[in-house]
Amino acid sequence: MFPSYQLPTINALQQPTTNAWVEQAISNLDTILLDHAHCERKAAGVALNFMFRYPSNVKMIKELTKIAKEELEHFEQVNEWLERRNIPMGPLNAPPYGAALKAQVRRQEPQRLLDSLLVTGLIEARSHERLGLLSIYCPDPELAAFYGSLMASEARHYGTYWVLADTYFDREVFMERLQELAMVESELLANLHPEPRIHS
Repeated sequence: MFPSYQLPTINALQQPTTNAWVEQAISNLDTILLDHAHCERKAAGVALNFMFRYPSNVKMIKELTKIAKEELEHFEQVNEWLERRNIPMGPLNAPPYGAALKAQVRRQEPQRLLDSLLVTGLIEARSHERLGLLSIYCPDPELAAFYGSLMASEARHYGTYWVLADTYFDREVFMERLQELAMVESELLANLHPEPRIHS
């Protein structure tokens, strides 16, 4: 059992990550690293998809260009860790988390844009929280420091998605929908997925 450690609270997350996830992740660091690489690659793709779908949103394009570049840099850095630990880059089954969250996105615009921004922000917020836990509990000090070094950018990423939502939508609508989606997000993580993943 790992000792309890209080990270700064991310207000939008309805429930904090459990000790069970920390134990699972630390016991399967190689798999977590491989999944982390896939997460960074997907995150870059998500930013690019926003840019292709909404090319006239100038503020969004400017902000997400920076995020896409940073996510690709993180992907490269995680791949370097995979090489150092002799972990082959290969496919990995995705947990149900991401697909189940994206299933909450409404199909009609402008609700689709709002939900997509909020869901992406929630995923980034959970990543921020869990990388923080890895930075605390990882038994490899150098790898722990690496996780810690990513936390600021992850916080910036989820903040950017929510600022964009606040920019394009009424504050009350934005906050109400964020709370609804955040409840779903926490429910999806209520039962630990048997395969260790960043979002298991």
